[in-house]
Parts: sequence; structure tokens; C-alpha cells
Amino acid sequence: MSGATTTTHNTEAAIPEFKQIMGHPAPLWMLFMTEFWERFAFYGIRWALVLYVVAQFYNGDSAGESSANLVYGSYLALVYAAALFGGYVADRVLGYQRSILVGAAFMAAGLFMIAFPDETIFKFGLATIIVGNGMFKPNISTMVGKLYSTGDTRRDSGFTIFYMGINSGALVAPVLTEWLASAIFGTGGMPAYKVVFMSAGVGMLVSLVWFYIGRRGLKGIGAPDAHNADPKRLAYVVIGSLCVIPVVYSLLAAGAKNLQVVLSILFVLLSVMLLVEGVKNGKVARDKVIAMLVIFFFNIMFWCFFEQAGSSFTFLAEKIVNREMFNWTFPVAWFQTVNSLAIITCAPIIAFIWVAMGRANPSIPRKFGLGLIFNGTAFLLLMFALSSLVDVNNKIPFWTLFMVYVLQSIGELCLSPIGLSMVTKLAPTRLVGLGMGGWFLSTGIGNNLSGIFASAVSGEGGMSVPSALHGYTFGFWSLMAGGVLLFLIAPLIQKLMHGVK
Repeated sequence: MSGATTTTHNTEAAIPEFKQIMGHPAPLWMLFMTEFWERFAFYGIRWALVLYVVAQFYNGDSAGESSANLVYGSYLALVYAAALFGGYVADRVLGYQRSILVGAAFMAAGLFMIAFPDETIFKFGLATIIVGNGMFKPNISTMVGKLYSTGDTRRDSGFTIFYMGINSGALVAPVLTEWLASAIFGTGGMPAYKVVFMSAGVGMLVSLVWFYIGRRGLKGIGAPDAHNADPKRLAYVVIGSLCVIPVVYSLLAAGAKNLQVVLSILFVLLSVMLLVEGVKNGKVARDKVIAMLVIFFFNIMFWCFFEQAGSSFTFLAEKIVNREMFNWTFPVAWFQTVNSLAIITCAPIIAFIWVAMGRANPSIPRKFGLGLIFNGTAFLLLMFALSSLVDVNNKIPFWTLFMVYVLQSIGELCLSPIGLSMVTKLAPTRLVGLGMGGWFLSTGIGNNLSGIFASAVSGEGGMSVPSALHGYTFGFWSLMAGGVLLFLIAPLIQKLMHGVK
């Protein structure tokens, strides 16, 4: 899943002696549960956001689907863009531990805010979540890396365990929040969406308290140094974050198309800065930057179509998928668990395949190409279902959408795990952080475009079989064209990478 992509900046400072649990430093398990509850909060609301917007602010009118998709895409885009600034705050101003705590507090506040049935407060709540996530998400991942020396052979295994925390939280959250909203507090077939948001807020508070108590076991890792320990800095960051929230709200309120202009300008400026630095460092550095920027373009394409999961696929599941099985209706929210199930199941298999292929292991560009192609096959399956498997009630079989999520997850495993590792190898040495920012920004642009695409799929009157077929056909051809093109130019990109594997 997109939220699973992580980054690490490990220093070579002396690492404290930790108690070992199951062969890993004890704080890893504390960070595991901190991330579990944060992902519980984040993915607990994912299935409900677009449905809530339509139900609450458009009185259930399908014409509201387009606007809901745009809001969702912009929200995700800004979550990733905020990571640019959150990493900077932790590095230069506050330290990692305090950044995580401040971020968790803001996220919890935002989750409770969106439970209030007012559109303005709802968007301010989303803006608060975005600001908090920017300070939390990149820095919790960095903390994991700081538990191991660069040469520690357990390092990759530690991140795999942490990755399971991410997926475990994402797996449990939709099931529990849907059960609370529908079976316990729902009325007349209408889920109590505010319960979804409030339970996610409680999950975020658990994450906050868990980390606050458990950080003592970190033995100073991620704590502010003498320069950053001044309590005034904490106050400045909190005040600054409060001032940033209205700015983020304005970007949300401005609409996805205007946000796309802002993100595109940022991406162009960032690309120019990377290219200038590459040129200064010689031909090899310049070529590596060019290769990285080309990969960023295809990354945008991947996430544009992958992130239909929380937008148009949700409306597809609600309106066009036959979810009746054995006198029981499969909840729309539970489709959000398929990605996590597929990741947990398929990740070891794909990792084994890469190792078994040995020297035939695909290059980075071709792995990205495979990611696009698997994503494309998911849309091919939807094309087939919407054109050939529609029943008399205008429904497609349950298994088709289930397998769409599985195919997309396999595509994600081909692409996402190597993204930031690639950046550390290709970005100019002095601007690796900026290169990381480029990766997050390209993902954010893709997410914003996903909302624009989902809005077009739903159309003015809401999703229908014809509108879905038309939109997903475009998705198939776009992804397949991108995947094939990337395969064809892979040797050129690999040449520009100068031996980076």
C-alpha cells in the first residue's frame, strides 16, 4: 500500500545496547505497535470518506460522487506532500521523538474534528490530519533505521517486521470500524460514519500514549540534541503547525485541479534543483538524476490508477458489485483489507522469485514496468467484467473486484519497495533528502490525479456500468502503454543509472 513506503536516514553514531526480543532490539516492537495504531487510524477511515461526503453533504445524491472523489484525491496528495516538511522539522528543528508526538496529537485532533457534521470543519479536520501525518509518518520509519547499524544484517528483517505492523493495522481497521459503524451504531442501513472517525481518533490516541510511554526504551535515539532541546522550539512548531492548517485547508478548498497546478510547479522546481546539482557533480551524477526523474514520471502514473481503491472502487463496490453471498452481504469496507492480505501473502513469494532469478532479476526500470502492467491487468479484468459479466441487476461478480485488489497489490510489490532505495542511490549526495521529497511529491501528484480520474469515472450523475467501463478502459490502455514503454526504454534508463542495481 502507498502508506507502506518508508525512508530511513541512519547515522553512524554509537547505538545503545538493547534487550533483544525475537532477535531484534526491544524498541522495534514498541515502534511496531505505534505504527500499527497509526495505520489503524489512517486506514480505518479510508473506506468511509467518500461515502460520508456523499451521504452527509449531498444528502446521498450520486451527483456528489465526483466531488467526494476530488476531495479524497487531494487529501491523499497533501498527506504525501506534508512529509517533505515533516522530515525537515524532525531533522533541523525538533528531533524525531517530539515530532512523532506532535504529529500524533494533531492527527488525533483531526480525526475527532471530521466526525463533526459540518463541511468546513470536516475539511479543517482533514487539514489537521495532513499536518500531523506529515510530522509522524516519515519520522517513525526513520526511527526503525536508527536501531541498527548500516552493516547490521538484521536491518532488512527489522523493516520487514515493521512493514507487517503497517499491514496488520490496515487489515484490522476497516473490519472493526465498519462493524462498529454498521452493526453496533448504524441505523436503517446507514452506517454511523462519525463512529468510524471517532474510533480512528481513539486508535491514534493509543498510538500517541504507546509511543510516549515506550520512548524511554529508545535510550536517547531520536531525542533532540542539545541544540534542538529548547522547549521554545516545541512551542514554535505547534504554533507554526496551527498556522499551516488554514493554508492546507485553502489548498483542499481550492479544488483538485488548482492543487494539481501547485504540485506540478513544486515538482518542476524540485526537478530543476536536482538537475542543477547533478550537472555540477559531473556527467554520471547528471545521468542518474535524469534516470530518477523518468522513474518519478511513471511512479505518478502508477499511483494515479492504483489509488482508485479508496475512491471510485468504493462506489463500484457499493453500486455495481454483487456482494451477496450465502444470505450475507459482504461489507464495502472489507474490500480495503484485500490489499493488506495480498501484501502479507505475496510479499515473501515475490521476494523469493527475485532471489531465485539470480542474474536474471529484472532491473529497477523493468520492475517498475511490471508494476504498471500488473496494475493494468486489474483494469483489464474490470473491462471484461463490465462488458461481459453484468447480470440482470447491473451487477458484476464479487470475485472480480476482489482479484482487482490482488493484482494491484502484486503491482505495488514490484514497484513500491524499491522506490526510496533507488532514490538513495541515484540522487546527488548533497541532496538525497530533496530526492526523497521528489519521490513523496510524485506519489502525491499521482494521488491527486487519482481523484480527478475517479471524478471522471463517476461523471455528473454518479457511477454507472457505462461510465465505469469507459473510465477503466482508459485506465487499462494508459497503464499498459506506460508499462510497455518503460520496458522498451529500460536499457536506456539502466545506462543512465551507471551500474546502480
